[in-house]
Amino acid sequence: MEKLQESHPVEIVWHAFELRPRNGPPISPAYRAQIEAGRPRVYQIAQEQYGLTMNPGPFGIDSRPALIGVKYAESQGCGAAFHRAVLHAYWQEAAVIDDLDVLTEIAAQVGLEREAFRAALADPTFEEQVDADIALAQAYGLNGVPALVFDNKYLIPGALPYEALRQAVDQIHSQEEAT
Repeated sequence: MEKLQESHPVEIVWHAFELRPRNGPPISPAYRAQIEAGRPRVYQIAQEQYGLTMNPGPFGIDSRPALIGVKYAESQGCGAAFHRAVLHAYWQEAAVIDDLDVLTEIAAQVGLEREAFRAALADPTFEEQVDADIALAQAYGLNGVPALVFDNKYLIPGALPYEALRQAVDQIHSQEEAT
């Protein structure tokens, strides 16, 4: 995404999405096994295409506190930094990102004041922003991530390499110019 932003005039806006919503049904053992079976391939692609060594945190965590934290960080001008730091902590450092102490430490690392961050996690304003993002995802018909939406009308589901994203953006740009 960052490479695409460097090569094209695109603005990246991250939206909240809960893979395992609070109070959702428990995940079946068969589905969990399917996810676990696919992980080695995902890790291989991450290493080959992006140079990332994956070391994910625990399965089935509650991401809502982190999502609320992102909304607060955005309000303080460091949403992108906090978002990147949380992703790195979970996917590469095996951090338990539903632990409020872990999130508070990440917040401090990107320049947020610890006490204000903790207070924001309980602020209904930021939770409402997360809920609005989730409603938007539902309106788009999304049921998984990653998913990219361009110009509020072009949906590209799944993780794609830079070249595929570049081609998609170029095609969308051409279509927009033609209309």
